[in-house]
Amino acid sequence: MVVKENNNMSTVQYTEANIRSLDWKEHIRLRPGMYIGKLGNGASADDGIYVLLKEVIDNSIDEYVMGHGKQIEIEVTDELVTVRDYGRGIPLGKVVDVVSKMNTGGKYDSKAFKKSVGLNGVGTKAVNALSTHFVVTAYRDGKQKSASFNKGELLSQSKQVKTKEPNGTLIEYTPDNSIFKKYKYRDEFIINQLWNYAYLNAGLKLKFNGKTLVSRNGLKDLLERKADPTTMRYPIIHLKGDDIEMALTHGNQYGEEYYSFVNGQNTTQGGTHLAAFREAITKTVRDFYGKNFESKDIQSAVVGAISVRVEEPVFESQTKTKLGSINVAPEGKTVRSFVVDFVKSQLDNFLHKNKDVSEALLKRIQQSERERKEIAGIKKLANKRAKVANIHNKKLRDCRVHLNSSVKKHTEEIKKATTIFITEGDSASGSITKARNVQTQAVFSLRGKPLNSFGQTKKVVYENEELNLLQHALNIEDGIEFLRYNQVVIATDADVDGMHIRLLLLTFFLQFFPDLVREGHLYILETPLFRVRDKKDTHYCYSEKEKQDAIKALRGKPEITRFKGLGEISPDEFGGFIGSDIRLEPVIFNEKVSIPEILSYYMGKNSMDRQLFIIDNLKVEIDAIEPVLEEELA
Repeated sequence: MVVKENNNMSTVQYTEANIRSLDWKEHIRLRPGMYIGKLGNGASADDGIYVLLKEVIDNSIDEYVMGHGKQIEIEVTDELVTVRDYGRGIPLGKVVDVVSKMNTGGKYDSKAFKKSVGLNGVGTKAVNALSTHFVVTAYRDGKQKSASFNKGELLSQSKQVKTKEPNGTLIEYTPDNSIFKKYKYRDEFIINQLWNYAYLNAGLKLKFNGKTLVSRNGLKDLLERKADPTTMRYPIIHLKGDDIEMALTHGNQYGEEYYSFVNGQNTTQGGTHLAAFREAITKTVRDFYGKNFESKDIQSAVVGAISVRVEEPVFESQTKTKLGSINVAPEGKTVRSFVVDFVKSQLDNFLHKNKDVSEALLKRIQQSERERKEIAGIKKLANKRAKVANIHNKKLRDCRVHLNSSVKKHTEEIKKATTIFITEGDSASGSITKARNVQTQAVFSLRGKPLNSFGQTKKVVYENEELNLLQHALNIEDGIEFLRYNQVVIATDADVDGMHIRLLLLTFFLQFFPDLVREGHLYILETPLFRVRDKKDTHYCYSEKEKQDAIKALRGKPEITRFKGLGEISPDEFGGFIGSDIRLEPVIFNEKVSIPEILSYYMGKNSMDRQLFIIDNLKVEIDAIEPVLEEELA
């Protein structure tokens, strides 16, 4: 079909027929991003499938906060999610309305839900509309009622019947795979999400797929899990007041590590409460020591957490990841003054009473000051070289959505759209460059193997041209606040050299920019190992099992190609692997493992433990491959 352009705009009709009214479920399904942020496939902690789960659990948390129900049970498989709480249960006469009528809910009555997570009554409606199977059951005072939906459409509802079940609500649902395509739950993201609920609600039991999560000491427990105990410079400072709680320590890592919450909601993008917390720490430290320390020196290597509760919080988006500026805190104060006043008085008081802590904190600040001054000169020169090299040597092939590094703030939409592939060699970078989406995807080409940065200082990194060029391209010299790309993807060959380069890059990021991993920006690109095809069909396979399945599906004797390097894959083929069906494996930070310990294990001098690990796993791999080889030979 040939479409001819019509330049006569006056012929376009605009009548009553052009006006449409969408009902609630149609609007959510048409514009899901307005309600749950990005969709994704489960590779990122903020993907839609985790937001759906959060929306359901938030209601259960609100019940606990109001003093009802001490346990929440969550079960998650790729086919079904169930959440059971033991709160008051939805009033039986409103079971259908609460999950299927917009602007309907109990949270508009501030007496019932004074400091609730969600106030606009959208959460479970979005889950309902975006699920092919959604069932809600309320248990209340010896009676129960259920309703079943498909994509928000009511299928059936039961009458009120007697039950011996304790009060509460049960919701089960299956996300619509036509919206959440090829999604996969990652337990690590869910467990991290549930731990945050536990820390903010001391004593609440959360049962997830048979595991029980519970916290007794709130944010102190959070920091004990997040901070590396081997590098903690002083015991965690844990302070609590009415509607506010904070925890603070310093480590030896580079950068800052903050966790912020409002009404139990993890505000991953911060907001006024986090800005006030950082400001208050800086002011308190300066006043206590009587020295005008640089803010960077005070904040360097900090690990902190802040939680506040306010009535009717105003967030900057439906996903509630950033607290807005127009909020009233307890005592009629602004959120900023509420947080600053509490931290200044309580932290100052604590430092006066704990001399060992105040001395250790001072030493850490002075260490940061020395390190900053030591690299100041070399950093300036290195950044100038990096800017010239990236422009003229074309190591960085940038995307058209060019985020100028001099601009301090960029819209979240632009940030989330951008990806940079870090690859090695001309052929690999050439294939990706030709196949990429030039609007949002950039390519950084390494030259040979990067430096093993394990145990090195930042001074050495600035002196190393390759790593300095990389951090300059990402715009992370002063931390990841101004990171130019939302997704940083390591794209190396699936051979020994490629794996080594991958490990060296992981070492660099974990050593100097652990926040990049903690905040979910670092990924590994999965590319197919095999192409299996006949005259009619082509299968790209990412594992030996997928290859065997493809051979059986095609039958006969198909042509099998083993891709050893990215450069062997043509740009036309590569376009399919870095487009909408891209497979990214997130690099997930396990807080139970110390970064120095894990880097020492993998990147330190050869140890017997590492040799034994390689030998044992090589044997497992051979045992797994042998049956496949026998079948092929047969």
